[in-house]
Amino acid sequence: MHALLKPLLTIFMLSLIALPGAASDKAKEKRWADQIVDQLIEGEAEWLEAGDDRFLAILTEAEGEPRGAVILLHGIGVHPNWPQVIYPLRTELPRLGWTTLSLQLPVLPNEATEEDYRPLNPEVAPRIDAGLRFLVDRNLVPVAIVAHSQGATRGSNYLRDARPGGSVAAFVAIGVQGTPGDDYADIADSLVRIHLPVLDIYGENDLEPVLARVDRRFAAGSRNRGYSQQMVPGANHFFDGHEAELVTRVYDWLEANVPR
Repeated sequence: MHALLKPLLTIFMLSLIALPGAASDKAKEKRWADQIVDQLIEGEAEWLEAGDDRFLAILTEAEGEPRGAVILLHGIGVHPNWPQVIYPLRTELPRLGWTTLSLQLPVLPNEATEEDYRPLNPEVAPRIDAGLRFLVDRNLVPVAIVAHSQGATRGSNYLRDARPGGSVAAFVAIGVQGTPGDDYADIADSLVRIHLPVLDIYGENDLEPVLARVDRRFAAGSRNRGYSQQMVPGANHFFDGHEAELVTRVYDWLEANVPR
């Protein structure tokens, strides 16, 4: 019997090695952090802790008296100073009175797919919790979450499952996709369960999955009186060439919907 079990055990162990790791690629995070910190001009690098996990965040303080704070969540496989979507929001909202804290979310090697990212989901909420604690401890409130692409899916999951009495006052989902019937990625299911002001904003030339589910998101979100949906004419998924309009729309919405 032992002779028969040995090859089976070997096959099982090899299959485990072949699976995507259920943890962020910390070497990749470090490479990016080293590069970001070395070249950072606007904002300050902050190292936050979520249990044993230490990760980079970028704090950019509001000019003048802060109106509130924004936690920024980037999309798949990138970093908290990414030039598309994240950097314009990170640096321009503070000029308009909103402190920003851009978090490094868990990442995988470049070839990883969105499906490969699923085992990393448990790492996301503790990082958002750490960002919230950091802001609340400094009385940088109220706090909104503004998230792009997969970051918006992750943010919606966090808010969907958040404990009552949480510190988040509003949520902006930029270019969110979502897969109907998928417990992790069904944004419509999350929208029904998020009882906060929500802005669902996307580009006229966004990715096909974003555009294909516009009506489904609207139908789900409309069950929440604080939900609104906006389309930016001519914009693609990364709002290339439309950065200023994205910042203005997010700022105007925050001003109108986040309690003072």
